[in-house]
Amino acid sequence: MEEVEEVRRAYRVIGRVQGVGFRWWTRRTATALGVYGWVRNEVDGSVVVHAGGPADAVGRLEEALLGGPPASRVDRLEPISPAGAFRSGEFRIE
Repeated sequence: MEEVEEVRRAYRVIGRVQGVGFRWWTRRTATALGVYGWVRNEVDGSVVVHAGGPADAVGRLEEALLGGPPASRVDRLEPISPAGAFRSGEFRIE
């Protein structure tokens, strides 16, 4: 059986990403892809996403984040250092 590479990534999503359902959309999308981690609003108006799981699934989540939900507008997706505890199998809104 082939071993699946697991990765951890974190992103700051910048644009019109608060007040548009971005966190809920991110949780649904991540859960559907089998990605675990968390998402939260920041005081500067950005959204931070910490994601872990199979490399291909985390890559697909990153691609999805660039588009976001219909009411959002993503200007930039900045990679940041992952931090905090990740619980496999769970994607939380903080």
